[in-house]
Order: sequence, then C-alpha cells, then structure tokens
Amino acid sequence: MDTERARALVEAERNRVALLLAETLEAVKDDEQEQNLAIATSDAAEPLTAEGVEAAVVTAFRTRLAALDRAEARLDAGTYGLSLLSGAAIPDDRLEADPAAETTVGEGTR
Repeated sequence: MDTERARALVEAERNRVALLLAETLEAVKDDEQEQNLAIATSDAAEPLTAEGVEAAVVTAFRTRLAALDRAEARLDAGTYGLSLLSGAAIPDDRLEADPAAETTVGEGTR
C-alpha cells in the first residue's frame, strides 16, 4: 500500500475514534451528574452496570488509539503492512478495512 494512502487511513481512523472517545467521556460525565442529582432509583445496580459498560467502551477506544499509534510507528519504520507474526504482506484490502491491522486474516483467526 502506498505510504501516503496508509497515513491518510490511519489518521482518518484516529480522528473517528478520538471523536467517539470524547463523546463517550462526555456522556459518562453527564451520567455521573445525573446520578448525583437522583434521589432514588428503582434498581440500585443499574448505575453500576452503566458505569461498567461505559468503562469498557472507553477502554476499547483507548486500546484502538494505541493500535493506531503502533500502526503509525510502523509507517515511520517502513514496516507498515507487514505481519508482526510472520512478516508476510498484509493485503491492501485488509488495511483499507482496518488500517491498524497487525496480522494477516489467517493469522488473526488462529
């Protein structure tokens, strides 16, 4: 894959995920404020469940951003598009679908 195209894909994905993370963090903040204002709730476990789900989503977005950071480092090192496991070329269509791909499809399903 052309380096310029790869950088554009990584940057677009980073922007998308960063926006989703910011929106999620804002929603968490709003939920916390609502919970602080609530006097009673019908299900005491409901806020805890929501917090757990929100924390998992935030963690997933941060993990995705870290994967994109690694992809950018591979671009800088000239190893982008090569599997971390085997060194085999990752097909362009896989990189188009997931610019942070670190392995080939076959390696990823093992």
